[in-house]
Amino acid sequence: MSKEQNAKKIIFTGGGSAGHVTLNLALIPWFIEKGWEISYIGSKGGMEQELVAKFPEVKYYGILTGKLRRYFSWQNFLDMVKIPLGCLQAIALVHKINPDIIFSKGGFVSFPVVVGGYVNRKKIFMHESDLTPGLANKLSLPFVSTFYTTFPETEKYVKNKQKVHCVGPVLSDRLFNGSREKGAEFANMDASKPTIMVIGGSLGAKSLNDAVEQNFEAILSKYQLIHIAGKNGYNEKLTHKGYQQYEYVDAELKDLMALADIVVSRAGSNSIFELASLHKPMILVPLPAKSSRGEQSLNAKSFADKGYAEIIKDEDVANPDILLPMLDKVYQNREQYRQNMESNPVKITTNEALCEDICR
Repeated sequence: MSKEQNAKKIIFTGGGSAGHVTLNLALIPWFIEKGWEISYIGSKGGMEQELVAKFPEVKYYGILTGKLRRYFSWQNFLDMVKIPLGCLQAIALVHKINPDIIFSKGGFVSFPVVVGGYVNRKKIFMHESDLTPGLANKLSLPFVSTFYTTFPETEKYVKNKQKVHCVGPVLSDRLFNGSREKGAEFANMDASKPTIMVIGGSLGAKSLNDAVEQNFEAILSKYQLIHIAGKNGYNEKLTHKGYQQYEYVDAELKDLMALADIVVSRAGSNSIFELASLHKPMILVPLPAKSSRGEQSLNAKSFADKGYAEIIKDEDVANPDILLPMLDKVYQNREQYRQNMESNPVKITTNEALCEDICR
């Protein structure tokens, strides 16, 4: 029997947005190193297919998917056909691949795969980053063996508590051990001066970028400013001593984080837990309700209730009467926020620890 025939097998699924793929991408290298045969079931032509392509060892399978919407749309009628067809495709694929384990990160493509795993009597693990389960994860819950959560509060939204295993955020060490001095050198700033970082995610956040532009001189009269604007938000007009703007930062981000005294950010789960693990005082600007299911507002409230952060509504963040006093408040009380995070630290799980838990 060949080594490949002896290899254990795992199917990853998740897609529709980067948040439903990122953790899978972080876990896959561990399984490659351990010699597992890895498959990924996503949507045909979905963004997850492009992201997974960087791993030539992973076999990608595309299935029909229908978006699970909480609102009325004529597209729902077409998707009512796609979803059961996708389930049939997933059932056949899971039977063909015959995995030992299925790991689902959520998103609308994951539900048919979870159903396919359940029909084929496979052990299924599922992960939720946000405080409340997304719709796909809610529908998948009856079929999974273990439901990993980031927030302990998520348990109250699950009927079968025995399935819930709160592991906290699954974080890599990419932001740890940064150097304030190296960050200042990279950004051409003074390591001794108070520094604000505004970061809106990989694609930026228009409201945060607008807030920087509209309060530019006022912020820089008191603080240095690191602005990670995203590919779609870079503004060539903004130049000033003590100000640096980037579309994206990779290797040097840990040093820029070490330089930042306060971080203004969206309230996505992974981002805010990374900030909490670094004990960074935060001003969180959740996605507005019209752009999300409200999960970022709940994430932000959880952190504010713990004394880790303050919250500004998306529609208010560019208002100088709100943003500037909030920056001053958080900076002046920065040690208290840090103490709150140190005295009530978040539970953190590494990629390796989660992989080992899945394989037990």
